[in-house]
Amino acid sequence: MDREWYDRNYPNYEHMRKSAKADPNRLRFHLMPPAGWMNDPNGLCQFQGLYHIYFQYTPFLAGWGTKLWGHYTTDDWIHFQEEEPFLFPDCEWDQDGVYSGSALVHDGEIHYFYTGNVKLTDRTYDYVMKGREQNTIHVKSRDGFHPEEKHLVLTHTDYPADMSKHVRDPKVFYREGSYYMLLGARDEQARGCALLFSSPDLNQWTYFDRIVPKKPFGYMWECPDFFELEGQGFLTVCPQGVLAEEYHYQNVYQCGYFPAKLDLANHCCQLQEFRELDRGFDFYAAQSFEDARGRRILIGWMGMPDADYDNDVTVKQGWIHAMAMPRELRVRNGRLIQAPLEEMKSLRKIEWCGSIREFGIRKTEDCCFEMRVDLMEYGASMALWLREDVCLSYEGQILSLSLGKSGHGRGRRSIRLANLQNCTIFSDTSSLEIFINDGEEVITTRVYSEALSQSMWFEGTGLAGTVVFYELGGFEVRWKEQPYPGEFRE
Repeated sequence: MDREWYDRNYPNYEHMRKSAKADPNRLRFHLMPPAGWMNDPNGLCQFQGLYHIYFQYTPFLAGWGTKLWGHYTTDDWIHFQEEEPFLFPDCEWDQDGVYSGSALVHDGEIHYFYTGNVKLTDRTYDYVMKGREQNTIHVKSRDGFHPEEKHLVLTHTDYPADMSKHVRDPKVFYREGSYYMLLGARDEQARGCALLFSSPDLNQWTYFDRIVPKKPFGYMWECPDFFELEGQGFLTVCPQGVLAEEYHYQNVYQCGYFPAKLDLANHCCQLQEFRELDRGFDFYAAQSFEDARGRRILIGWMGMPDADYDNDVTVKQGWIHAMAMPRELRVRNGRLIQAPLEEMKSLRKIEWCGSIREFGIRKTEDCCFEMRVDLMEYGASMALWLREDVCLSYEGQILSLSLGKSGHGRGRRSIRLANLQNCTIFSDTSSLEIFINDGEEVITTRVYSEALSQSMWFEGTGLAGTVVFYELGGFEVRWKEQPYPGEFRE
């Protein structure tokens, strides 16, 4: 398909890219769509020294629409290349969208598994128990840029008979001589679970087991992922339909993990208490992979489905959503700890070090900074204004992030925290990511200030501690000269 075809069918596409590029809310050190809609990270892997970040992508609309896989690459997490979109809804198995999936590097090739969405329209359906196909599709690539032939490996006839039509988001891993595939699912009783399939060769798959908690936990589990780290197993998942409990589960949907013991010999997976990966407004559909250095790297979508707050500021400019910062996972006292990738230090520019008292009122011109605060008295109350209507406070063992008008409907998120020892804040033009107590908790949110020239200051009597502050540069993204995706069929 050529430029004339795109100009005829999508006359606003080039304008969308230009409008998005000029938006002051474009993030400096986060991956975004060049235009249109971005959601779940997909197929994360490192192949022949190059990191591949695929993602759910609707290039012609800054709203929900037919999905394909967009694609970025990097070899250092600072310099990125926008690549041609990788997968398109171009066959009967995925005609209504190339949905989320994963990648596995094996024998010099990358194997991708994803959900092909088909939505029937011949009659009225509820699209939960009837009217939808969620096909599991396998495709290989020898370079990460050119997919080979698609193969249908699982359909609803292969899933347990008591499943709804919501079975999706395959994640494939290798363990104890076999390949295993996790699928997020909802059963006919509206109970969330993960289905486990096994294969000797990545082609033929057999139902193996169902992973469920001791008590029902949500009506649907999306984006499952299992891995072992430092000798412990973890199942990350996004449960939908979990009711809020005090300061837990404050979002419409959750994103977190179960410490898990997977006993394949006995078809058993023991799940411990669920913990949230992020306590902010905008973090979902996280996926992880291991790189050549042995790091377990996690990337989440900086968004939230069906939220009652908005991103209208960027929609008007022809784009919406972004990826959260890549994070390295570690284990401390049986819990996952998150830390910004070491490579992010390359963004640091001007440095300031001093005490909280010396910090005073500090002004930033573009809201792009990294700031670490170490408190000397852990029980002390604190209020740190990060923008004129955004405050991080700690009082009575409750840590809260409160947003005013710039939250666009995002109000407050709170965590019960015995002690606040330190926090590291990464502020971008329209986002905040706050790592608490060296990554024990994380708070991620979008924020849209009317002006990027903002002031920061501390409030609180007797505050004692130190501050290290850096102005930050941004990613370098090399955009395609020809801003038209390849083959695409509505």
